[in-house]
Amino acid sequence: MKRFSAPEQVAMVPLLGRWLLLSAIVGVLVGVASALFLRSLDWATGVQTSHAYMLALLPIAGFAVGWVYHRIGKDVEGGNNLLLDEIHDPKKIVPKRMAFMVFAGTVVTHLFGGSAGREGTAVQMGGTLADQVTHRLGLGKDDRRILLMAGISAGFASVFGTPLAGAIFGLEILAIGKIRYDALLPCVLSAVIADQVALLLGTHHAAYVMGAVPAISTLGLLATVCAGICFGLVGMLFADATHALSALFKRLIKYPPLRLFVGGAMVAGVVFLLGGRQYLGLGIPTIQAAFLHPLPPYDFAGKFGFTAVTLASGFKGGEVTPLFFIGATLGNALGHVLPLPFYLLAGLGFVGVFAGAANTPIASTVMAIELFGPGVGCYAALACVVAYLFSGHTGIYRSQRVGQPKHLPWPEGIRLSDIPALRRAKLAAASDSAS
Repeated sequence: MKRFSAPEQVAMVPLLGRWLLLSAIVGVLVGVASALFLRSLDWATGVQTSHAYMLALLPIAGFAVGWVYHRIGKDVEGGNNLLLDEIHDPKKIVPKRMAFMVFAGTVVTHLFGGSAGREGTAVQMGGTLADQVTHRLGLGKDDRRILLMAGISAGFASVFGTPLAGAIFGLEILAIGKIRYDALLPCVLSAVIADQVALLLGTHHAAYVMGAVPAISTLGLLATVCAGICFGLVGMLFADATHALSALFKRLIKYPPLRLFVGGAMVAGVVFLLGGRQYLGLGIPTIQAAFLHPLPPYDFAGKFGFTAVTLASGFKGGEVTPLFFIGATLGNALGHVLPLPFYLLAGLGFVGVFAGAANTPIASTVMAIELFGPGVGCYAALACVVAYLFSGHTGIYRSQRVGQPKHLPWPEGIRLSDIPALRRAKLAAASDSAS
């Protein structure tokens, strides 16, 4: 007797229902957390703006945050890199305190004037909450990997109001040149639900007004390639400078809380002596201004320096919004030398520097379309891909793996943090063979 075999579409129905349920749980939890976080961040920014003297307390606030992490947070200090490591090589459930500690630490950073972002916090909260769901429901390693990616997508989507870019970010962030399609459905669902929940709870996202996008032309595409090269190089420099400065802090100052004290003193001291308050916090007003009128050409360098010191010394927050600031102001400056409108170059820099520093060209392109409209799509795609290629095998997330090398034949699966040592070993071997 012939055995009946159900079509694969029938077998897909319970799988769809299962991931709908799991993604909805993660999306709701992360959306609520992001809404609360963004409101807290707005409060902290408002207080800091109206009480400028609080910047003088940044070293003390940093010391307090560092002391708490030193006492009870050593196992969650890895932040986003810890989440990426757990997805690649699952070992233990991400502790609940990661979400609470990074939430509080980021609010403190902004309350007292540190230069940092918010994506790192939202991603860590999303990953932590998703992992708690896997723990409560007793899910296996494969499902845990997927739900962690969904949590990352939900956090990114809800904090920036870009659900499609958030979904792709969770897929693209794991490995350079490789995307896991088995997590596509949960990442999309969680990102969309988290974004909608945050909006229902009254979250408002910054708006960026871009002028008319010129028609595609040969000259415009060549200018975009040149801009993309600049964006990629600056993204690479930011990642390398932040990692190198962090290593320097750790080498010179052995007691972790003291690193934050010194970093906070450096930021506060420079502002009180030389000015530069526009480079503190998220810097949203300056980002918006980059689309409206020409800005001083050094603004991107100011934000670069303040953010590198803030994050390298150990303050909590994220890199992405500062990268938006750096990119938008760099693009604005390039408007003086490239034959494209400054507001278009500001938008391309907004996503391009991020694409290079995070190695996420697809998510960055989709983000440009979500924020600035579909007309910018071709320009954004070209700028992001070129920036991604020219940033090399480095990035702000040191636990990213190499899935498909950009050009040089690095081993598949190697962490970005391990590439410098391998590069030095290759140079030493080549030197030995030459001599």
